Amino acid sequence: MSTAIELAHAWLAQDPDAETRAELRELIERAEAGDADAAADLDERFAGRLAFGTAGLRGELGAGSTRMNRVLVAQAAAGLAAYVLERAGTDAAADPLHAPLVVVGYDGRRNSDVFARDSAELFAGAGLRAVLMPRLLPTPVLAFAVRHLGAAAGVMVTASHNPPNDNGYKVYLGGADDGSQIVSPADAEIAAHIQRIADAGDVAALPRLLGYEIAPESLIDAYIDETAAIAPAPEGAADLKWVYTAMHGVGWETLSRILEVAGYPAPTLVSEQIEPDGAFPTVSFPNPEEPGAMDLAFAAARDAGADLVIANDPDADRLAVAIPDDAVEGGWRRLTGNQTGLLLGWRAARRATERGFEPGGSLACSLVSSPALEVVARHYGLDFHATLTGFKWISRAPGLVFGFEEALGYLVNPETVRDKDGVSAAVAMLGLVAEARGRGASVSDLVAEFESTFGFFASDQISVRVDDLSVIGRIMGALRARHPERIGEVAVSQVDDLLEGADELPPGDVLRFWLDDGSRVVVRPSGTEPKLKVYLDVRGDSADDADERLRAAAEGVRALLDELE
Repeated sequence: MSTAIELAHAWLAQDPDAETRAELRELIERAEAGDADAAADLDERFAGRLAFGTAGLRGELGAGSTRMNRVLVAQAAAGLAAYVLERAGTDAAADPLHAPLVVVGYDGRRNSDVFARDSAELFAGAGLRAVLMPRLLPTPVLAFAVRHLGAAAGVMVTASHNPPNDNGYKVYLGGADDGSQIVSPADAEIAAHIQRIADAGDVAALPRLLGYEIAPESLIDAYIDETAAIAPAPEGAADLKWVYTAMHGVGWETLSRILEVAGYPAPTLVSEQIEPDGAFPTVSFPNPEEPGAMDLAFAAARDAGADLVIANDPDADRLAVAIPDDAVEGGWRRLTGNQTGLLLGWRAARRATERGFEPGGSLACSLVSSPALEVVARHYGLDFHATLTGFKWISRAPGLVFGFEEALGYLVNPETVRDKDGVSAAVAMLGLVAEARGRGASVSDLVAEFESTFGFFASDQISVRVDDLSVIGRIMGALRARHPERIGEVAVSQVDDLLEGADELPPGDVLRFWLDDGSRVVVRPSGTEPKLKVYLDVRGDSADDADERLRAAAEGVRALLDELE
């Protein structure tokens, strides 16, 4: 009997889920009967385990240790509970009144509610005070809850904008971490506890209790009030025509209540995408960045004569914005994450200046996001921080006033949510647009005003999707072994290898190339998908000049990658 079949039998014995048990039993029977495809499938499912890291867990649903399922979630919950108790130095069994609190949220993906209830029961069984959110809600509401409740930790069951058959387990820490996502060394320490639980062998033996609490509605009310206060509707908001899509996710219920409190007009809804649906029937990939994902929203905007389209991803931690543009097919254009982030960062810097900020107040973005944010920060006398990718790093920037990442993530209210928040970002954008309308300006006018004030910046991204992850390692290795002297026609003037440390950043698998003309090229593996990502940023003397420099840089990068693949 193969090792994979032995592991599958052991897994089957502890799996509480009828669906994945049936799935696994059928594979075992086929493999034992000599079916090579079934044997290969089992080998892949038990080739290791879904790694727990700084993104928590994320993967395809299904039976096996490399999939997301109730066994893996039980191991993760029990491991996290052990870590929280160890960190608190609390013997919860001896002092239950002072047990650390862990709050659990979930979105509308398949099995999110099941994984959340399992986690709450296991946290309670471990002696923690477990609080389950009252229904499916956006990820930023869970991030808010960690701070608002003074929780030791929080878990959000979501795979954000991943494909429909994925799910995940995102972990936040309270206390000194202030409600941010986990970073090293906490990820490795939690992973070690999870591995110990997994090695013990039987999640059915883990203690469970139904005595967890349900979070009160007052918690959601507090998030709504705090978020509405970011940008109460100004003059010019009443006649704003806009379209909203939740991308089959959980954003609309919460956002709709905020709009009422803040005083904004109701949008035209993309009705086909407004209710949570984990099958995501109208999109092949539920990510507003993907081609075609916003087509229904654009159609609704054309019919409504809208000024603006706003989209959240399925767990509402990201925001996409689109505006009318007669120069593109269909008449609507989605702003890039950099364009939206720079407009929101400009707004945040102005407001910080008007209100008066403490010394050390800062704007922050990931090192693959537009360098124009630093120009904005310096213009207003704010500090600037470039971080590794991910809001687990951006949220920890000292003196943070605003942070963003080009992948449609924006942190506009760091006093309440220490993570990207597509709901609060939507409110901030509505405020920005309504204020501009009050003086007769459009979003396109705002972009032009930004360029006239700070300069002409252009950005692009090239992704190389692979079937074999070793290809990414080979390309990164080749670039490290021999740095390119030129990218296209422009000489490379400096190379930063973040594995060796740079700009006081933690080590990371990132290469940054500075070119003689001031352009920048950053290369890194994706943290969530089998992709190599290349980010290009240029600055020009005009919009056309910046576009031309960007085109030349992209051609140079593609030629370089063709040589290395």
